[in-house]
Amino acid sequence: MSEAPLLSLAIWIPILAGLAVLATGGDRNAPLARVLALAGALVGFAVTLPLYTGFDTSTPAMQFVEQHRWISRFNIEYLLGVDGISMLFLILNSFITVIVILAGWQVIDSKVAQYNAAFLIMSGLLNGIFSALDGVLFYVFFEASLIPLYLIIGIWGGANRVYAAFKFFLYTLLGSLLLLIALLYLFFASGGSFSILDWHQTSLSLREQVWIFLAFLVAFAVKIPMWPVHTWLPDAHVEAPTGGSIVLAAIALKLGAYGFVRFSLPITPDASHELSGLIVALSLIAIVYIGFVALVQEDMKKLVAYSSIAHMGFVTLGFFIFSAIGIEGALIQMISHGFISGAMFFCIGVMYDRMHSRRIADYGGVVNTMPKFAAFFMLFAMANAGLPATSGFVGEFMVILGAVQSNFWVAFAAATTLILGAAYTLWMVKRVVFGKVANDKVAALNDINAREFTILALLAATVIGMGLYPQPFSEVMHSSVNELLRHIAVSKIQ
Repeated sequence: MSEAPLLSLAIWIPILAGLAVLATGGDRNAPLARVLALAGALVGFAVTLPLYTGFDTSTPAMQFVEQHRWISRFNIEYLLGVDGISMLFLILNSFITVIVILAGWQVIDSKVAQYNAAFLIMSGLLNGIFSALDGVLFYVFFEASLIPLYLIIGIWGGANRVYAAFKFFLYTLLGSLLLLIALLYLFFASGGSFSILDWHQTSLSLREQVWIFLAFLVAFAVKIPMWPVHTWLPDAHVEAPTGGSIVLAAIALKLGAYGFVRFSLPITPDASHELSGLIVALSLIAIVYIGFVALVQEDMKKLVAYSSIAHMGFVTLGFFIFSAIGIEGALIQMISHGFISGAMFFCIGVMYDRMHSRRIADYGGVVNTMPKFAAFFMLFAMANAGLPATSGFVGEFMVILGAVQSNFWVAFAAATTLILGAAYTLWMVKRVVFGKVANDKVAALNDINAREFTILALLAATVIGMGLYPQPFSEVMHSSVNELLRHIAVSKIQ
């Protein structure tokens, strides 16, 4: 047990800060709302750091556990805890929250308090998802996190924001209904417990496992999103404001992948082995087919959105090749993608704020007028393509290495992303950044200001630091990943 309730603080500080920001009274006190929001985000990030410094890497057990009775009649508890698989996501989420508050500092001038409050409240809810160890508590956080993102897209988004927000909400809500059915079934199968750790030890027949696995698959595949339930993502990204795109790509897409490793693999291990071929096939389609789709995009946001689907295909592939290096590589890919995709969408937002266009054809020669910005953009684009010495290379390399040990041809197909990723990324960079100045609007561009430079520098430091020295990220996972593999290797069929 932790002396300080760090997980509760990570959840409720951002939520309470969001409510305080709402109380400032909308746009009447916009400067105060911004300052309070940044302070709340910084404090929320600060309380997650002791989770890392105080984490015991030698044990796979849940740490910083908090347990309180909630609804005694149904054995529902306020039960929190993190292991080496989940802990880093709280830090990532809280760091990204600071970034999005800064990203909207000068850009958002309408409903400022509500905008910042939505991100803070969502940050707390997302931390709740990554730390909940009670099924009902997890589901409450899982569903509640949809609401702020729905509002962010629907209120501050582009011309088709209502359509995109509704499509996002409908897809994810329908998937979540099957998740609820699976959780209720597990409650009765486990003898009346909503504890996720108890479910890991519940004996289920292969037939039961398959049905539960399929219910989990639908719910989590939509969140990732996997092919063919991915069509809501490009629309949501295109219409979302810059901050919404950053959180959507950096954190929200990780919820489905986290669900696989927290629910599907340990609760239905035999079904996971039985249906692994299906997941591998869907992952390879996402990696290869979606990579080709990204090649033909004319909108920068859509291109990066499709590249996110391809990169998340690596994550699901790494989980279902059942090797330590594959799972660790997938988890590192999730963290890395959070930094890189957030940086890419922020870069696109910087250009959109100046040009009010995301069409690649409207740009050209940006390096001539925005040299500092172009240097950062090039770095993040190369990281997105998996350049060695950047964080984008580490996770993909580990997953490919694990896939080679499992099946050479699967690894060969997955490795095509290194070619496709370089192709669509370099194609975009060439047309946007390099060459002669394309038009008068590009000629009039101003380079990044101090706020934008600070955000890009922070993200660049994480991308390069993780690429050069990934051990601080990987070492915390070893015990938990090895315990997960040991657990799913033991059949639980009755």
